[in-house]
Amino acid sequence: MEGQSRVSTAIKYLTQSTWSHAALFVGDHLSDISSGSGHCFVEADTVEGVRSIGIDAFAKFHTRVCRPIGLDDQDCRAVTGYAISRLGDQYDLRNIIDLARYLLPTPPVPARFRRRMLSLGSGDPTRAICSTLIALAFESIRYPILPSIDIGSTGRPDCPGCVEEVLRVRHHSLYSPRDFDVSPYFEVVKPSLIAGFDYHELNWVGD
Repeated sequence: MEGQSRVSTAIKYLTQSTWSHAALFVGDHLSDISSGSGHCFVEADTVEGVRSIGIDAFAKFHTRVCRPIGLDDQDCRAVTGYAISRLGDQYDLRNIIDLARYLLPTPPVPARFRRRMLSLGSGDPTRAICSTLIALAFESIRYPILPSIDIGSTGRPDCPGCVEEVLRVRHHSLYSPRDFDVSPYFEVVKPSLIAGFDYHELNWVGD
C-alpha cells in the first residue's frame, strides 16, 4: 500500500519505493477468534500494533496484490496462523530506526559490514513492523521472499568446476514493503485484468 502519513513518507524515501505498508490477507481464518465484522487482513499499525482490519481500510490508497506461488492449504494455514497469533503485539519503532541505518548508512561503510553494525529491532519478540510480521510468517514455513544467494562448490569429485546456489535467509527485520513486490516468488495480481479486459470497450473522449 502507498500510504500518505509522515511515517509512510519516510519509509518510501528510505526504501526509494512507492510502497510504504504491507498487510497479510488471511481470509476467513480469523473466524476462529473474536474479530471485527468483515476483517480479513492482519497488519502492524504504528499506533494500535498488530491488529485485524477489513478490506475497506485500503479503499483510499494505491495498492498492489502480491500472491505467493506454490502454497498448499497447510502452508496457508501455517502462514496465516502465525500472523493471527501475533495479534495484540506492539509496533517496533526501533526497527524503523535500524532499517534507516541499514538503507542510509552514515558514515558510508562497505555493504558487507553494514548489517553487523545494526542492533536489529528492539529485541522484544512481542514487537514487529508490517513487513517484519509478514516476513516472519513466511519464514515459519521456509518460504523465500528475497533470500541472499551464496555460490559454492558442489564438492563433486567428478565435476570439480561445478557450483551450486544455496539460499540464506535474510534477517526478518531488514525486510521492507517493496520486497514482496520485487520478489521473484510472488505473483503480482491485478484483479481488474483477471476479471476480463478488452481495450476495445474503453470509452475515449471524442469517440
